[in-house]
Amino acid sequence: MTKIPESNLSKNVVVEVTQAQNFVPNSFIPEQATSDEQIINLWLYGKSDNSIEAYTRDVYNFLDYVNKPIRQILLQDLQNYAEYIKNQGLKPRSQQRKLAAIKSLMSFATKLGYLSFDIGKPLKLPKSKDDLASRILDETTVIKLIHSEPNLRNQLFLKLSYILGARVSEMVSLTWNDININDGQCVVTLYGKGEKTRNVLLPTNLYLELESFKKLTSVLVKNNASKSNNYIFISKKTKSKLSRVQAFNIVKAAVKRIGLDKNVSPHWFRHAHASHALAKGAPMPLIQRDLGHSSLAITGRYLHVKPTDGSGLYLNI
Repeated sequence: MTKIPESNLSKNVVVEVTQAQNFVPNSFIPEQATSDEQIINLWLYGKSDNSIEAYTRDVYNFLDYVNKPIRQILLQDLQNYAEYIKNQGLKPRSQQRKLAAIKSLMSFATKLGYLSFDIGKPLKLPKSKDDLASRILDETTVIKLIHSEPNLRNQLFLKLSYILGARVSEMVSLTWNDININDGQCVVTLYGKGEKTRNVLLPTNLYLELESFKKLTSVLVKNNASKSNNYIFISKKTKSKLSRVQAFNIVKAAVKRIGLDKNVSPHWFRHAHASHALAKGAPMPLIQRDLGHSSLAITGRYLHVKPTDGSGLYLNI
């Protein structure tokens, strides 16, 4: 038998003791959540107000449907719910959003040990047709929508939505402190999706229009419009920022005014910005940066929906 030297033996013992001290059995790990409500609140923490509102609605609609605690939910329950919302006539994109929220919650609950198995992982999301092309307005229509608006606040809202390519949540949250002049150029700071901040240049003529609007609206906010925490687009009813519903109503009214037979939302101005800027030669990385796209692939979709050439044009019939 080979005898282990005492020096090596003592080293091995020290290593084993140290490893034992660092080992924490699962039973010693504090339980992160003891109820469905608690795990849902932990999952929602840190998300934007809009996301919290949508995710809460989607998850509790699902829980009302299955009528059982999260720990008792089966994959079959998820699949049945997917069929249920499909039969309700929801568009594939809406189905995707609802199911993605549930899958996200199940994944989170599994990571925290609330579930022993991620039952949402095997569930496949429905695929949807890319209908982006149908939601891009031509430049003439966008200009009509903007200039048909008689109300100065609403017209500026539409103009900035288009020129900045901003999301509706970014637009209603704009404050005067977000408008700054740097080296003779107007820079607008947008705080948007994923809690990311980006700075976008604003044409001088629009900056001057904003300055004039600021003076006119100072009476509305009791001469405090110059304070940095004041919202640019204020509701006359609440004396606070416009709501998302009010923003949608501004767009709907403009659409009705010019007799456009389309269900246009504020996000269509963002689509128009990307499409028109690309058509006029703006570099894709610049558009990606200004719109806050997470990748060039997202920006590139606008190239595909409005091709400038096609193989069929080379054929005779």
